[in-house]
Amino acid sequence: MVEVYIAFGSNIGDREANINKALELFKQKMKVLKRSSLYKTKPMYLEAQDWFLNGAAKVDTKLTPKELLLFLKDIEQKMGRKLVERNGPRIIDIDILLYGKQIINEKDLQVPHPKIEERAFVLVPLYEIAADFVHPVNHKTVSELLAQLDYDKSEIKRLKVQG
Repeated sequence: MVEVYIAFGSNIGDREANINKALELFKQKMKVLKRSSLYKTKPMYLEAQDWFLNGAAKVDTKLTPKELLLFLKDIEQKMGRKLVERNGPRIIDIDILLYGKQIINEKDLQVPHPKIEERAFVLVPLYEIAADFVHPVNHKTVSELLAQLDYDKSEIKRLKVQG
C-alpha cells in the first residue's frame, strides 16, 4: 500500500454532492485515510465561471501510479466530466498530487503535480491534512510551500469542516 495525496474540485451542479460521490467511488480501489475541509475557491486561469469547491484527501492504495491515474479519469468520465474548455467548468476534477515519495515524469503523468506550488486551492486543503509532508522534488514541507505562496486569502474560504 502506498499513501497518496489527491486533490478534487467541482464547480457545476451540486458541488458538494459531486465531491462526495467521487470520494465514495474512491473506495472501490483505495482507502480514504483523511480528507480536508471543503473550500470555496475563485477559479484560476479562466475566471469567467462559477467558484469551485475544492479539497484534498490522503488515501492508501495498491494501484500503481498509472493504474491510479486511469481509475481517477474513469471516475471523472462516469460522473459526466466533459473537456469543453481547458481550465473551464467541470462537474469533477481529480488530480494526483503526491504518490508516496515517488517522482514520475511521463508524458501523461507528472508526480508531484507540477502546479502544486502555485495553487492555493490545492495547498490550503493539503496543508490541513499534511502540513509536514516534504515535497520530494524541492524538499519543502507543504507548510513552507503555503507560507511562500502569495495569494488573496479572500479567494479561498473554508466552507465545510471535516470531523
